[in-house]
Amino acid sequence: MKYPAPIVRALPLRERPLYRVQRDASACNLVELLAAVVGGPRQIEIAHDLLGRLKDLDGLAQASMEELALTCGLGPVGAARLKAALELGRRALIAAPEDRLVVRSPADVAQVLMAEMSHLEQEHFRVLFLDTRNRVLDAETVYVGSLNASHIRVGEVYREAVRRNCAAIICAHNHPSGAADPSPEDVAVTRQIVEAGKLLDVECLDHLVIGRQRFVSLRERGLGFS
Repeated sequence: MKYPAPIVRALPLRERPLYRVQRDASACNLVELLAAVVGGPRQIEIAHDLLGRLKDLDGLAQASMEELALTCGLGPVGAARLKAALELGRRALIAAPEDRLVVRSPADVAQVLMAEMSHLEQEHFRVLFLDTRNRVLDAETVYVGSLNASHIRVGEVYREAVRRNCAAIICAHNHPSGAADPSPEDVAVTRQIVEAGKLLDVECLDHLVIGRQRFVSLRERGLGFS
């Protein structure tokens, strides 16, 4: 049985993904961008397969290495390359000094975190590090697993913030169930973190609980903040 010829070889040079990216990446569609990252003779077929199974960028970001590697022709190396590209894109949202996210409301934080965190199968506890102008400098996952006041080490929450001499932090964690309502454990952890921040002179501005397409700000609800 003969396989059909790769699509990319049938395209004129000016219509091939890599050429299109070199000319103007912002004008490329999602298939072209994915194909350029994947590379190889069947890059377009692989890009279509990925989007057919995972639907969109949100699905790609949530997919595990194993799920990506299942795509015919991609394999572990291609999956790792794609994961790296997605991670670079995520970090670019908060890395460029002139374009750093300025937090003015809980919704600003949720905009950055919800696409990835709302579909995680385990609870992830993340900390955003802010400067004196409430600009996000970076984000770090400090804990994975069920959130419990007895398991969270407050020192780990603030370690990087102290090292960077940050002015404030914002905490966030997801509920794999999809519900965003804070639990008693969420409130207890928040209270510990807020009190520790007062001693360290690094204010905890908020703690967000992220569910499926919904989030709750504990500060707005007056839970754990006094």
